[in-house]
Amino acid sequence: MACFIVPAVEAIVTTVASKAIENKKTETSYAAEVVNEQVKIPFSRKLRWLTNLLLGGSVLLMFEHLWHGEIVPWFPFLTATSNPQDTVEMLHEMATAGVTMALLTTAIWGVMLLVAHIVETKANSAENSEDNA
Repeated sequence: MACFIVPAVEAIVTTVASKAIENKKTETSYAAEVVNEQVKIPFSRKLRWLTNLLLGGSVLLMFEHLWHGEIVPWFPFLTATSNPQDTVEMLHEMATAGVTMALLTTAIWGVMLLVAHIVETKANSAENSEDNA
């Protein structure tokens, strides 16, 4: 009914964190940049990957719930909030399915980070071996 809200809230939090990290980086001096050019994806970009995964899933789920009539274009927007019994069921779904989807998406993002780290390490080691040759 409203399971998409949990990943959407996590996406909002990651968006705010990504913007804060980007602002902090622009405030720091660029004189402190690494002299050696190494392949490195900034963490703020990696955090945007998580945001995109979460928002994409949330939008698809929102459309699915809209299609099935669980979301309506008038207040209170969620049909489950019209009576207390449905509200309890909605909150239970958010606590189980919503949290599970958010955690699974975050775990997949963690695997993506691991793969990105391996690729960065290989690219940097290849670049260092070329410089030494």
